[in-house]
Amino acid sequence: MPLHDLVEYFNDRFGREHHSSYRPFILKDNQVSGLFGPIRINSVFSPIRQTLVPTEIIGHSAKIEVSTSATPYLGDDEIENLLANNERQPTSLESIINFDRLSRTVHMLNFLTLLPAHGSLFLEVDPRHILGIKHDHGVYFGEVIAQCGLYTHYIVIVLSVHSQYARYYKQLLTGLDNYRHQGFQIALKFDYKVRDEIVLDLIVALSPNYVSVPANTFDQNNDSVVLDYLDELTTVVASVNGQSILQKIDQKKTDSLARSANFDLVEGSHYRAIAFDYRTKLGSGGHSIETNYY
Repeated sequence: MPLHDLVEYFNDRFGREHHSSYRPFILKDNQVSGLFGPIRINSVFSPIRQTLVPTEIIGHSAKIEVSTSATPYLGDDEIENLLANNERQPTSLESIINFDRLSRTVHMLNFLTLLPAHGSLFLEVDPRHILGIKHDHGVYFGEVIAQCGLYTHYIVIVLSVHSQYARYYKQLLTGLDNYRHQGFQIALKFDYKVRDEIVLDLIVALSPNYVSVPANTFDQNNDSVVLDYLDELTTVVASVNGQSILQKIDQKKTDSLARSANFDLVEGSHYRAIAFDYRTKLGSGGHSIETNYY
């Protein structure tokens, strides 16, 4: 289905679900944006690469780029009232769920514009979304993916692990397992430095397809301690047949750390300057492609 028709389909679907004429998806210059009150959501894609062969791209991480919409479609209170279903759950939680769904739909539609690039699309899910949905996690988004002509196994559901959710790990694991049963791949993302048995036990319990940590949280002047920690982490990930990702690599030294600690995959601005003739790669049967989405 052409991108324009998909945008119209999801606008119509939104209207039916919320009994509204509000149309949050906008197509301009072959890019899709989503409107959430005064907020305009756009997609920024960052390539995820093989550590030892960084020209080989295995997928793209989708990030939200937020700006203020110049069009006064709906005010804050109006959009909250529109998205909330007070009979089911609080306004704030319902809005989080709908914002999460809106963002992922925008990313999914924009991901189609990257084709013929092959690989997976990494999409973050708010932990509150998982906790707010009591059953059938992933069913709604699976329908979105199917309508786009893709398959759930192309999508990696990324959960950012925060210490404040430690007591909810059991519920989060259940939600992620539901996504997995729908065919999605699963990733855990640690945005802070963690080194305790709870975290390692969480990785073992979930056996995620991917585990990522950001390079900028580590003290680069304490190489031996950092390397020991990261080596332990990558060893545990490998033991459950997962792949480890070192993110936010912005210099050669950090790239060397990824190699020394045996990370499978890397992501970051350090690799932007890599020259790559994607036509040659695709012609030889490769699946890599450079994009201008950073």
